[in-house]
Amino acid sequence: MNEVLSRRALVAAVAALAAMAAWAGPLQAAPISFKVPISGGQQVPLVETQGYGIADLTYDPDTRILTWTVTYNGLSGPVTAAQFHGPAQPSKNAPGLVSLTKQGSPVESPITGRTTLTAEQNRQFAAGEWYIDITTAAHPDGEIRGQVVTPVPERARGRRR
Repeated sequence: MNEVLSRRALVAAVAALAAMAAWAGPLQAAPISFKVPISGGQQVPLVETQGYGIADLTYDPDTRILTWTVTYNGLSGPVTAAQFHGPAQPSKNAPGLVSLTKQGSPVESPITGRTTLTAEQNRQFAAGEWYIDITTAAHPDGEIRGQVVTPVPERARGRRR
């Protein structure tokens, strides 16, 4: 009799653990990969340039890790800075928050990197309040820009860490 109860208890425990895992699993958001177009038309004020770019971003709202590969072409000269700026809506400017390059390193396309966002940066990024800005000597306030619109599930946007 004890053996039957032990088996039933084991089956019940395994079933309970499986149910808990199935319920908790959807709360974990998978990393999201997406593209951000970068152009002079998104600058504030507008910059007429032949330059353009694309940012391939991967963002994990659970770990707050952001990785990027930014490719650009046709700029008026060498890149003097490349940064994430925010918080700002598309029609507004904001200060630089995260450099896309290592200080003192030459900037060449593609620019690759990775960072872990703070809790506040994570909230701003998920809310679409950041943009990518690439500057040159001819355009020290930015030659090309791309607003980051993150396709993050709503439940991850409100999550604080």
